[in-house]
Order: sequence, then C-alpha cells, then structure tokens
Amino acid sequence: MLKYVLIGAAALSLAGCATVDVANYASERPALDLAEYFNGTVDGWGMFQDRSGKVVRRFTVRIDAKWEGNRGTLDEQFEFADGEKQKRVWTLVKDGDRYSGTAGDVVGTGHGIQQGNAFNMRYVLQVPWSGWVIDVDMDDWMWRIDDKTVLNRTVMSKFGFRAGEVTLSF
Repeated sequence: MLKYVLIGAAALSLAGCATVDVANYASERPALDLAEYFNGTVDGWGMFQDRSGKVVRRFTVRIDAKWEGNRGTLDEQFEFADGEKQKRVWTLVKDGDRYSGTAGDVVGTGHGIQQGNAFNMRYVLQVPWSGWVIDVDMDDWMWRIDDKTVLNRTVMSKFGFRAGEVTLSF
C-alpha cells in the first residue's frame, strides 16, 4: 500500500512541474510577431525577485532591434537601480513559428516557439553569483497584451529548483 501512495505522490509531484503549452495561446489576439514588435527601439521596465518573492533588483532596458529577413538582432542595454550596467546582444533566427537564439552569455542555443499572443523560449544563461559564474535554466515567456504592451516573465532555476523570477513590461 505504501508503495502505491509513494507512486501517486511522485506522479502528482511531477504533474505539478509540468509547464504550460504555448499552443494554449494560439487563438489569442493581438498576435505577438517578434519581428514586428521588436523592431526599432523598445523600452522596458523590470525587476528580479529571489526565490522567496522579495524584489532584490530593479532595472530598465533599452532594446535596439532590427530584422533582416528571418534573422533579428536585439541589442539590450540594461541599467540597474544601483547604477550597474549590462549588455546582451541576441541573434534570433525564425523558422515558421519556431526560433533559435544565441547571445554572448547564453550557453549553446536557446529554443523558442510563438503562437497567438505568446512566445516561450528556454535557454541556459551564465549568471555572476558570489564571485562565480553559474549556469541557470531560463523559462522565458512573453505575452502581447495590446498593440503597445508586451509582458515578460522568466522563471530561473538551478538543478530543478526555482532560483528567482524576472518580470518585465515593454
């Protein structure tokens, strides 16, 4: 009997780890076309929350974006409330509703999919932490809210444990 209880608990635990399928948003409008929305200069405001939910960093970002055919470059300039500045340059390649993306602090290639008003990309980001650089799994979601607004939520994890969350408004 205990064996079945443990198997059931394990199944429920794994089901709780399941993520939302981007296909759930296929009919939502307005559609999020990355090449259309992230074209030119886009400003954003964001925060990082630790795993307890405490806001530990606030920032602004200016993205200078351009597309040539199915290849886009997003030059991101971050400025944190404490004055620190960071830069990340993404190269995105679109293939139908799928995207691949690389950046200097991304390990390998990120993979994303866009449907309806939503975009989800997963990648591994190198993050400075206590004098080290650690690889953190990023589950990055964007939703187009209206013609002007995109909301972005990224859950960061390490070894399967939630490390924090980034929230952005563009």
